[in-house]
Amino acid sequence: MEALFTVNNLWILVATCFVFIMHLGFASLEAGFVQKKNVVNILFKNSMIICIGVLTYFVIGYNLMYPGEEYAGGFFGKFFVPLDWAGSAVADYAAAAEEGSTYTGYSDFIFQAMFAATCATIVSGAVAERIKLVPFLIFATLFVGISYPITGMWHWGGGWLSEMGFYDFAGSTLVHAAGGFAALAAIILLGARKGKYKKDGRVTAIPGHSMPLAAIGVFLLWFGWYGFNGGSVLSADPNGVSLVFVTTSLAAAAGGVAAFFVGYIMFKTYDLSMVLNGILGGLVGVTAGADSFTGVGAIMVGGIAGIIIPLSIVFFDKTLKLDDPVGATSVHGVCGIWGTLAVGIFSTNPEHSFITQLIGTLSIGAFSFVAAFGIMGALKVIMGIRVDAEEEVKGLDVGEHDMHAYTDGKEDGVFQLTSEG
Repeated sequence: MEALFTVNNLWILVATCFVFIMHLGFASLEAGFVQKKNVVNILFKNSMIICIGVLTYFVIGYNLMYPGEEYAGGFFGKFFVPLDWAGSAVADYAAAAEEGSTYTGYSDFIFQAMFAATCATIVSGAVAERIKLVPFLIFATLFVGISYPITGMWHWGGGWLSEMGFYDFAGSTLVHAAGGFAALAAIILLGARKGKYKKDGRVTAIPGHSMPLAAIGVFLLWFGWYGFNGGSVLSADPNGVSLVFVTTSLAAAAGGVAAFFVGYIMFKTYDLSMVLNGILGGLVGVTAGADSFTGVGAIMVGGIAGIIIPLSIVFFDKTLKLDDPVGATSVHGVCGIWGTLAVGIFSTNPEHSFITQLIGTLSIGAFSFVAAFGIMGALKVIMGIRVDAEEEVKGLDVGEHDMHAYTDGKEDGVFQLTSEG
């Protein structure tokens, strides 16, 4: 018994490390998709988000999201109650085993904290290249500390959606759609990057500075997703973890292939950015039902997500004129909703209902949008959320951080040693 508990607990901690690596993936992807002059700013935000996420989840988030059985069927947990290892989280092996758990409270906290930080990282890419640093960090703190745990409690914490029968295995809606719709609210309030949309209605492409870095980010995210989904089995069960690895891989692959074909039909070119986002769309889509899809079902879910990606990106970019440099609203918001609804279509569990899935994903998406709009709107009124036009043109790296991501000795204030000394 003790040996089995140790193996299960160890797998949760290994999966936590996988999810942690996803933050490097997000940082690399976002850095690749922005202009050279804004890379330091993106890396700074991603570095701070993981720090903010872990701390806020300890201080308020965990007990707000997992308040205990006395809050079953409710809408939120314990406000402003720091994590108590003797309370809702069972710290040691003996107590955890007695409750029938497969891991300690310590493992549960750190695994869930990685998920919490991911939600704010999604917003980071969408608001890139024009948001002030301090307002964004305040937003991330409030959103991760309060909004994310409330909607997470609705299902994973035994809240009203859990009572209704809603199902989201690893977070297509609770993590990804929540972050995607928060990103949508933020870019509506923030506005487009300077020069993105012309007065005559034309859309100007603003390409990222490094596609190799973006590709590295996607592969790091795919790698980390094995922990994101695999760890959500919450044990080292051989069948459960193996199935999740297979469905996760098939959906990612199908998403990339589908985005490749649809992207070529739409743009008559082999667009790497669409393939990369198609892979991510497939991963987001399969996350809600990775443990309950067959292999064919996973391919269908991932493939449809890959079809959605170019259509959704063009819709937000050209039709709605909403500027999202990394496609976060499409990848995480739209594909997150699709993946959650897909549980009601492709799940092998007959108890999963499409209508219940629809109610759940729309409720969480709407709450996250309203919460993000309220937080970001208040910050806009109080302190402003957008850098001035001059700083945006010059770049946030110099304007906000007084440094460059890449130096060749030609930038102001940068000196390059030569053989002459």
